[in-house]
Amino acid sequence: MSQANPYATDANFGGAFTPAAFAEESARAAFIRRTYSHLLGAICALMAIEFALFTLVPAETMDGMVQTMLGGFGWLIVLGAFMGASWLARSWANSSHSVGLQYAGLGLYVIAQAVILLPALYIAISVMKQPNIPILAAIITSVCFAGLTAIVFLTRVDLSSWGTYLMVAGLAAMGVVVAGLFFDFSLGLFFSGAMVMLACGYILYDTSNVLHHYNTSQHVAASLALFASVALLFYYVLRILMSFGSQD
Repeated sequence: MSQANPYATDANFGGAFTPAAFAEESARAAFIRRTYSHLLGAICALMAIEFALFTLVPAETMDGMVQTMLGGFGWLIVLGAFMGASWLARSWANSSHSVGLQYAGLGLYVIAQAVILLPALYIAISVMKQPNIPILAAIITSVCFAGLTAIVFLTRVDLSSWGTYLMVAGLAAMGVVVAGLFFDFSLGLFFSGAMVMLACGYILYDTSNVLHHYNTSQHVAASLALFASVALLFYYVLRILMSFGSQD
């Protein structure tokens, strides 16, 4: 990353777009606080949406929703809609012209994650009757996230070179998921374990970008990237725990 004149301005944000790596200590600390407070807010919003769905939606309606999402090519449609919503949300969150649009992007992504997580949560809580599984998955995810974040913050390592490899791995994983839906084969524990590793890689990568490559005004976009990686890790930790729970 070049250190020659890394600053640009934009009147919409009232000042310099300063990469966190070049910002003054106080500005860098404020950016990191905003990023992680927005991440916490997104997680709390996701929990609130799921709680509202499980509390307010009648059991019969919820069961029908989940069966529709998982039946036939329903899950393929859900995945396609999720990918479209994710692209739009990231585009909005990275807007350099509207703070409101950035928050709309983060909000849209939280809603999309709530939808994509709903079937797995419903199966664990209502079908398997093991509400402790999502709680345990959340604890494991939190511990992993804290450990990976500490590694990056302590070493100050720049992992921006990982971006291409993670993107290729993510596309390959999506291809396997789609193939599994078309040809009706189970992806199994090995795939879930591989996805946990991919999610951990993304957390390291995104955390490194928070320290080195995001501008100090991009806390919404940075929090969305971290939230996406945390949600991915939670989802596949949940799937692994569910697979063990179903064997009891």
